[in-house]
Amino acid sequence: MSDPKFLRGIPAGHVLNRLAKAGGKEIESGKLSSPESSAALAVNCFGWFIERPELLPPLSGLEAAGVPELVDVEFCARFPWSGGRHPWLDAVVQTPTTLIGVESKRFEPFRDVKSVNLSDAYDRPVWGRDMKGYERMRDRLRSGEERFTHLDAAQLVKHAFGLVTEGRRRNRAPVLFYLFAEPAARNGHPIAQDDLMWHRNEIARFAGATAGDEVTFHFASYREWLGTWRGLDNNIAAHGQAIIEMFAP
Repeated sequence: MSDPKFLRGIPAGHVLNRLAKAGGKEIESGKLSSPESSAALAVNCFGWFIERPELLPPLSGLEAAGVPELVDVEFCARFPWSGGRHPWLDAVVQTPTTLIGVESKRFEPFRDVKSVNLSDAYDRPVWGRDMKGYERMRDRLRSGEERFTHLDAAQLVKHAFGLVTEGRRRNRAPVLFYLFAEPAARNGHPIAQDDLMWHRNEIARFAGATAGDEVTFHFASYREWLGTWRGLDNNIAAHGQAIIEMFAP
């Protein structure tokens, strides 16, 4: 019998195993079963492609990256040192040329207070000369020169540092992809259109600040990306529609 948390075609055992190994404690905490679960949205969306990676529709702006050879959920992009905590992304897509780490958001931009926790470890001179935009963002977040209300910019900086290291290990160009929902309401209360627009403005500001770095930053809403699935293979289109019906991203 399939797990009720998962749509048809999701390898539930594999996904649950990945979640159990990740740092978010989604299963133990009960967060995976929450009606606001961001992890449930991400694993249902990408999980269908774990066993059929070549069918994953191209992420927006990455059409030239090539046909995926690997799709998985709960991906750890390790820093170039062994100790400490390393960043976990919601999904990974690997092609012959590119390593794409996906950070997925659902209600978090409109719910959580954003904090900046960037230890001195992130100052180590290990990121390379083509990561200056992320390093400047790191420093400006710490000093308060850069402030974000909806975007967790500090988390994205950590992810980029992990991805630049992992990309070099795998001999792939590293990409950080920010995939976000734009829910209409939360707990029965509408989410203001101004908040949705401000979130998009903050994403664009982050993208501009890190443009040209080794880790390229791309983004799209779930609705925008899922909209490109229409007219594809019937099974892919049906899965996209099931995501929209289940999660209203």
